[in-house]
Amino acid sequence: MKFSFKHPYPVDSSYATRVAYFCMEYAIDQPLKIYAGGLGFLAGSHMRSAFELKQNMVGIGILWKYGYYDQVRKPDQSMDVLFGEKEYGFLKKTDIKFTIQVSKTNVWVTAYYLPPEVFNTAPVFLLSTDLPENDYLSRTISHKLYDSNPETKTAAAILLGMGGARLLEFLEWEPEIYHLNESHALPLAFYLYNKYKSREELTKRLVFTNHTPEESGNLKSNISLLNKMGFFGDITLTEARAISQTEGDLLDHTLTALHLSHMANGVSKLHKQTLERMWKIHDDICPIRSVTNAQNFNYWADKEMYKALSLHDDDALRLRKETAKDQLFEIVADQNGEILDRKILTLVFAKRIAGYKRADLLLHNMERFEQIVSNTSRPIQIIWAGKPYPMDYTAIGIFDKIVNTCKSFSNCSVLVGYELKLSKLLKRGADVWLNTPRYTHEASGTSGMAAAMNGAINLSIPDGWFPEFARDKVNSFVIPASDPDLPDHQQDEADANKLYDILENEVIPLYYDQPAQWLSLMKNSMQDIIPGFDSNRLAKEYYEKIYGPAETK
Repeated sequence: MKFSFKHPYPVDSSYATRVAYFCMEYAIDQPLKIYAGGLGFLAGSHMRSAFELKQNMVGIGILWKYGYYDQVRKPDQSMDVLFGEKEYGFLKKTDIKFTIQVSKTNVWVTAYYLPPEVFNTAPVFLLSTDLPENDYLSRTISHKLYDSNPETKTAAAILLGMGGARLLEFLEWEPEIYHLNESHALPLAFYLYNKYKSREELTKRLVFTNHTPEESGNLKSNISLLNKMGFFGDITLTEARAISQTEGDLLDHTLTALHLSHMANGVSKLHKQTLERMWKIHDDICPIRSVTNAQNFNYWADKEMYKALSLHDDDALRLRKETAKDQLFEIVADQNGEILDRKILTLVFAKRIAGYKRADLLLHNMERFEQIVSNTSRPIQIIWAGKPYPMDYTAIGIFDKIVNTCKSFSNCSVLVGYELKLSKLLKRGADVWLNTPRYTHEASGTSGMAAAMNGAINLSIPDGWFPEFARDKVNSFVIPASDPDLPDHQQDEADANKLYDILENEVIPLYYDQPAQWLSLMKNSMQDIIPGFDSNRLAKEYYEKIYGPAETK
């Protein structure tokens, strides 16, 4: 039976505009392992909120056969990478098949369908080239998320962008807006330009979200290689240069998206300012607004904690937090053989491991670190977790450094397998959620939002989303940021010393000496995080601020 598609739920008239949302990764629920980190967490929450608000949206992604990777350990407890094949019985296979051109070769594409009722999301289609009609090389396009091979990465972009556009035509579901959630699906823009034979027609349909100021997240590619592989579809290299305004050998993916969209956004107010500083020298880019990232409250929040909060039952709130700590500590005991104590202040650092996130900032001055973790009168427990990119050996080195340090301290642990299920346990079991990015490098960050929805108090550098939320010593603890113009090592030194001071003089004493005041911070945090950082607000703002008609450039 031929697969046919009609949007599967009644659409709210406020959100009638048809939007196709293109993203390389979606963190929707633990069983569907097609995500790496924050971009996926954001996209998953967006899809859940689109469903809750009954928005006329369809998600387009890729079904990664081997996912991102499975984080495991070597015999010495350091990190290892395992790529294991994934199977998903809850996805609906479709009979959809069509071809795209990659390196002048026809590559067959199929689509899998995630219906809304499985995880309470907008409908999501996941593309795959893992078909018997394809040769092995073509099949590998949809094998690994963010494959380190630049040609495979380019082929994945063609699959998501052009394959996604072809899929929508096959479904006879024509979007009014195509949303590039990051520039990974940029070939979509060239496909639409060729389809409508007009930059104006392309631009009025395309919007773009940038999620990072980091150079590694703003790809530049050799334009001749892109042309050879079919990145521009049927458009000539000369025409592709003209519409992307590329003069040299490198095509800037982010800048091209800014040229070809009618609206773009940063993912916090600070990030919008950073984007404007980065790109203001370029003419003819679209307006940039801010839509601060958020997380889905219904998915992330601990309902028992919020019930106790609504009933003003402080004892029940404390008990629920201690019970959640016990549940987390079972994982710690299983992985590390360490028995932690629910009564002891527990600090968690858990997010994708990357250099600028500084997972090892606590270890900057080992004398001061040892002084804090060895204090028996005011003890502390510290848990780290996070998955580096599998070929980022610097980040893996940071992870392994923390592992080796923790071997000397029975109250310090490192967990592997940081995915949605473990993320929930960590956020519910944390007393303090630590975030230490190098200032101006964190576009938004979302882990602290979900942590606050689980009764964890944020201790953070005031970067990304955090300044829009934080009230120092009222709902969180703020680590004053160093001058971003200082050399990195000087920033790290200054920020580490401030972190130690705040832990020793504010966080730890408050937890042990003023438990009522600690509970007040916890309750303020839980109250202040909603509704502003619930992704229902985000999904609503995209319709109001980004998906509207094109503005005059």
